[in-house]
Amino acid sequence: MDKLQPLEEGIAHLTRMVEDLSDVVAAQGREITRLQGRIGMLMEREAEREAEGGTIPLADQRPPHW
Repeated sequence: MDKLQPLEEGIAHLTRMVEDLSDVVAAQGREITRLQGRIGMLMEREAEREAEGGTIPLADQRPPHW
């Protein structure tokens, strides 16, 4: 019986770690989905802004000191 107790404790510990990691991965998946939605929204806004204004996007403009 003494040989089984350390194994059972190890399995319990590993089971808990797997459950904790599963929760972390699930939370990261939700966060990635949320961020992908925001990126999509920002890309749409920028595309609309470029289509309306017809100006060079700020990221593509030369700095004033050039």
